[in-house]
Amino acid sequence: MKDPLLSRYLTYFLFLQIVCVQIVSKQTDLIEKYYAHIYYPLVASFFRKSIGWLPFSVGDLLYIFFGVMLLRFLYIGIRDQFGDLRKYVLSIGATLSVLYFFFYATWGLHYYRKPLTAQLGITNNRYSAEKLEKHTENLIFELNKIHLEITGNRLEKLKIPYTRKEIYRLSVKAYKSLEKQMPFFVYKFPSIKHSMLSKPLTYMGFSGYFNPFTGEAQVNTKIPLSSYAFSTCHEMAHQIGYAAENEANFIAYLATTHSKDHYFQYTGKLTALKYLLSELSRSAPLSYQNLRKTLHPGILEDLKTSRDFWRSHQNPLEPYFKKIYGTFLKANKQKGGIQTYGYMVQLLLNYAETDFKIIAPLQP
Repeated sequence: MKDPLLSRYLTYFLFLQIVCVQIVSKQTDLIEKYYAHIYYPLVASFFRKSIGWLPFSVGDLLYIFFGVMLLRFLYIGIRDQFGDLRKYVLSIGATLSVLYFFFYATWGLHYYRKPLTAQLGITNNRYSAEKLEKHTENLIFELNKIHLEITGNRLEKLKIPYTRKEIYRLSVKAYKSLEKQMPFFVYKFPSIKHSMLSKPLTYMGFSGYFNPFTGEAQVNTKIPLSSYAFSTCHEMAHQIGYAAENEANFIAYLATTHSKDHYFQYTGKLTALKYLLSELSRSAPLSYQNLRKTLHPGILEDLKTSRDFWRSHQNPLEPYFKKIYGTFLKANKQKGGIQTYGYMVQLLLNYAETDFKIIAPLQP
């Protein structure tokens, strides 16, 4: 921002925006009724219709541009030894003001919606160790059954027969199947892209991301195909207005398991099982060991492939990236930060005991 007067006013506007967002964030009914169900669908359809058809990620290009401009800003600042510090501070404030405005204007207020449990009629009660063990046992039985139906061999590792682009197409169909039972999960105007930043995302520990400035779902093309459908459906959940990570994970589980495709059902149940086994290993190690032994060897190979993939990309910077993202989530009232992913277990167990009936979307 070269104009110091404009930079000053935009910086002042940033503080005003922060206050306004804090006030509006307490009005969950209004956000649900007007922002999520009237305003956002119009914004989302505009972005997805405008750039969803493009074969490349506009969002990636936008972030690359931001990165280059940031490096340029730092270079000029260091070169000039930040001589006019006030000018640099105002430039940063003005830039943040513009980004802050577009983030909350296009998508960000979804962090303050009513919880998904209210729409699904889930009680969200705490679960017992017995309930966790029983549900894990049931899920293993279902997963073993699907695995055997697909491979015909307990020992064989499942091979996903689809390309990544085919998985995008089938993910849209999965949401169509889910929508028939839960109409508020309607997904229109697909905009799902390969991320050009897949390698950096991998080293940061992320399977993809949603770009609120372009409405695109970006998927990390480096991750194993066995989890690709789940990651795609997760980013699509963000696209339809569910910001919380635990809710996006749970919606991805619902979408994949409501799909008519056995491979999608497999990847959804496999991902859910990872969360259940992880929780069981902490709360009941002996039960964890006993139940894990009942999994088909081919499924254990799938789990090992995923585990080895992420371990092979671990690096000293990954925890810092996740800490930054966790801080961002906490700033948006996600109390657990990035650990909200772990709340998936509670949603899974409580949903399993819910006498679910078709629920209509909340009407404005």
